[in-house]
Amino acid sequence: MKLTKNIVSIVTDVIINESDAIKNLVNHINDDFHHIIEAILACKGRVVITGIGKSAIIGNKIVATMNSTGTPALFMHAADAIHGDLGMIQKDDVVICLSKSGNTPEIKVLVPLIKSRGSVLIGMVGNLDSYLAQQSDYILDVTVEREACPNNLAPTTSTTAALVMGDAVAVALLECRNFSSKDFAQNHPGGALGKQLYLRVNDIYASNEKPIVSLETSVKDVILEISSKRLGATAVLAADGSLAGIITDGDLRRMLNTHDSFTHLKAQDIMTKSPKTIDAEDFAASAMTLMQSKNITQLVVMKENVFVGFIHIHDLLKEGIV
Repeated sequence: MKLTKNIVSIVTDVIINESDAIKNLVNHINDDFHHIIEAILACKGRVVITGIGKSAIIGNKIVATMNSTGTPALFMHAADAIHGDLGMIQKDDVVICLSKSGNTPEIKVLVPLIKSRGSVLIGMVGNLDSYLAQQSDYILDVTVEREACPNNLAPTTSTTAALVMGDAVAVALLECRNFSSKDFAQNHPGGALGKQLYLRVNDIYASNEKPIVSLETSVKDVILEISSKRLGATAVLAADGSLAGIITDGDLRRMLNTHDSFTHLKAQDIMTKSPKTIDAEDFAASAMTLMQSKNITQLVVMKENVFVGFIHIHDLLKEGIV
């Protein structure tokens, strides 16, 4: 089915509507935002986020973002709170309550119970005249002019605005905590993202063969060494064990183009001096970046200026480093 002009127009209008609403959030940032960040940074407990309906879904995402960026958080469904889950809230916690209208029955029941526990209450609300806004210690204003839904009913633009405001809070906290990529990696040990942030060359190269020849090794033996170790290259070491160069499949092809016979040639005659290297303690992602930038498929691995092996681009692809 081909998209009609009308469908394209609808999609375009939705995107413009939501993007305009997000831009307008900048005008809602006031002193409360500063106080909210201070309150969360000073919090001895956790950030408890609550809501109902679509707000609950957005709340769960904000919790996930906070937990991954150094702010301990948990989600409490507003409907379940009054049936036992209220025990999740401790007096040292900060509570963020999400609600577009700020007047839903569950929120009206929940708010006094939260305040009675002495917790700081932050309302992320789209109606500044609502019950939630009036009862909150601080407000995150996520008011939108209208939903992207043509009937102005389905939560669309409003939930997008809440999601973005949640990201703004999480990133502000991240910055204030000086939360580094190393800290981030500790919370993301799995998947490709985690590997980019913690996996090091040292974790990979040791499982590879270690092709080595000397400066005086014949080309025939160089070819045998490269073929047997199956890395497409070999290191060339000087008599004192230092790295003198590298011979790759490409070097062998170039040799055939320039020499009719290679029986008299030694490794030192065809090697590439000053090969690209990487330290064993460097991140694997750095190895991938270097290989891609230099259009090569392997790197010599060094540890304290001593040759220790090779890392191949296939190793990185297998680990999901892209």
